[in-house]
Order: sequence, then C-alpha cells, then structure tokens
Amino acid sequence: MILWVVSILFVVTYLGMAAGGIRGLRIDRSWIAGCAAVLLLVSGAQSPTEAANHLDAGALLLLLALMLISAQFDFSGVYAWLNQQLSHYAEQPALLLLGVVVLGGVLSALLVNDIVAFALTPLLCHSLLARGLDPRPFLLALALSCNAGSSASLIGNPQNILIGQAGGLDFWSYSWIAAPPALAALLITYGVIWSQWRKRWGTAKSLLQEETPVERIYGAHSYLKPLLASLVLLGLFSTDMPREISALLIAALVMISRRVDSRDYVHKVDWNLLLLFAGLFVVTGAALSLPQVAGMASSLAQLGLLPEGVISLASASLLASNLIGNVPFVILLLGVQPEASESLLVGLAIMSTLAGNLLLIGSVVNLIVAESARRQGVRLGFVDFARSGVPVTLLSMSLAGIWLVLGGWLSW
Repeated sequence: MILWVVSILFVVTYLGMAAGGIRGLRIDRSWIAGCAAVLLLVSGAQSPTEAANHLDAGALLLLLALMLISAQFDFSGVYAWLNQQLSHYAEQPALLLLGVVVLGGVLSALLVNDIVAFALTPLLCHSLLARGLDPRPFLLALALSCNAGSSASLIGNPQNILIGQAGGLDFWSYSWIAAPPALAALLITYGVIWSQWRKRWGTAKSLLQEETPVERIYGAHSYLKPLLASLVLLGLFSTDMPREISALLIAALVMISRRVDSRDYVHKVDWNLLLLFAGLFVVTGAALSLPQVAGMASSLAQLGLLPEGVISLASASLLASNLIGNVPFVILLLGVQPEASESLLVGLAIMSTLAGNLLLIGSVVNLIVAESARRQGVRLGFVDFARSGVPVTLLSMSLAGIWLVLGGWLSW
C-alpha cells in the first residue's frame, strides 16, 4: 500500500512540475509539491520524523538567509540607484543593454537571482517606458544574465545552493571553475540580443521632468550597510563556519534597523520557493527510500544511463530543466546519485543553470521577469524569449562543456 501511495504521489508531483499547475485552478508548482507532502503524512506513508529527515535544513536556511540579506539591497535603495544610473544611458541603447547584462550577472552571482529579477524588473519597465524604449530586449537581457551570472556562484540560485550544500563544495574553488563559462554566457547574451534587437528597440525621448536622485531619497550612507554585509559574508565563506550559519548571522545583523521594521524583511522572503523546496525534498526522499526505487536507481547507474559526462549531463539538463524545472531536476538527480563526484556536481550546477535560459518555462527567474513585466503592461512572450534564449543557451552550454573537458573536470 505504501509503495503505491508514494509512487503515485511522486509521479503526480513531477507531472505537476512539468505542467506548472492544474488547469482551471489558481495553484502552482509549490502548492502541488507541498500538497503531495501533506498527503504522504495524512496517508501514513511517511511519519513526521521521516519527512523531516528528508529535508535539507542547511539548504533551506541558507536560501532563507540570503533572501533576507537581498532585501537589504532593496530597502537601502541600491537597486533603485543602480537602475537610475542605467537609465542615464537610455539614449545609447547598446550601452544600456551592456549595463543590464553586467548588472544582472554580477548581482546574481552575489545574491539569489530570483530576488534580483523580482527587484529590478519593475524598475526597468518604468524607466524604459518613460523614455519610449521597448523594454523587451532589456528584460530578456535581465532574465538571461541573471541565470548566466548566477551559475558562477554557489549562492547565485536555489539549485546551486542545494548542490553546494549536498556535496560540501568549496565556495571559492567552485567559482574558480564556473566563472569563465558564466562570463562567456554573459558575453553571448549581449551579442545575441544586440544582433536581434539593435534596429528595433526604439529611440529614447527626453524626460519631461528630471527624476529625483535616489541618494536624496535614501541617503548615500544607506548603501554602505548592504555592501558591507556582502563583503563580510564573502569573507565568512572563506572560513570553516558552515555557509548557512554565516548567512544567518549576517541576516540577523542587517535586520537591525531604525528605519525598516523586521517584519518587512520577512515579507520579502519568497516563502513559495521555500515551500517548493520542502515539498520536493519530502516527496523525492520518500520515493527514493523505497527499496524498489533504490534498486532501480542502482540498475540505471550500472547500465550507465545516469548523467556522467558533459554530453549526457547537458542533454539531461536541457530536457529536464525545461520540462519540470531546474530545481526539481536537481533535487531528483541528487536523490538518485547521492554519491556523485565533486566534478559531476560542479558540472550539474553550471549546466542546469545555463539550461534554464532555453525557454520561458525553464527557470523561475524567467517567469518572475515575464509576470512582473506583465503587471507593468509589457508582454514578454514565449516566442520572444525562445528567439533569444535558444541560441544563448546552446552556445553557452557548448562553451561550458568544452571548458569542463579541457580543464579535466569531466569527460565527454
């Protein structure tokens, strides 16, 4: 009975990941994963203790802490200031595009890319619409660069956080390997979007009224707090202190404020994403704890059907990331291959992240940008995204694969 309950809920959960929800109902992937975990508990297929044992507390706490730290950048006006600096180049769209790519890539390597996309999208839409430019190429640049830049760091996106925690990867050693393909992906992003949109993004018009400088609103001194917090956090990552503990310490300190209520920081946390993580941990862990499923995974490994080299890893990442999403894919693969080598985990972090740029549904960041833009009156469609995303992804993943092979980290 337990076998059937767990198997059915596992299959339904991952079908839900592929569908993105249930037609006719306003529910999403996070609800599906969370509900499946609840049903496992209600049916008795999992006890609360067993379910808790499947959770990766370190990954969840690190993600929570990084969201709180990212919120400080918003409250301090850093995002608004950076966006205002970019808008000064509206009359030179090629430079503005370069600025968006660099900004999205750098911030996403240091902060969780979902938060960066969520904060910058409405600001970009507002400033670009006010200047009469088509926001779509710049929003594409934001989404693609947030994914590309986040691949350079173990704290850049949710799946890399999970991989780094599961494999105990060294923060700086990973970035030393991942930074070159991430930089190449950012250059490719700029080149592809520039070539496709340079004659179609419009001509900037002058503002009727100059915007109030952001530093007058927030005060230039307010920028010091998030920047100092980031530098200290990166320094702590060089010590033996667990990353989640380091991040929680910094998060607790940045939440001490005379201007912002602590509850406002809590409101900035993406609880929906944390629910998705928790639900998938429980459902996938329950399935992989079944002897039948464990035996099947062992057989697949013996037959060489699990990703091991660049080609198989890239193919699996492209297919799964754009079918069920890169976070569910990583959780599933880590469960099937708990003894994966460090090199394979590095390759998985890079490839699963870059693969999210293929289609609009491939990454949470893409959906955040599209949905946030829609609320601003800008439609970023599936075809628009694929037109840029497909060449960017294929080129960047090819170069990343060559880099991993030439560096001796993975075989073909």
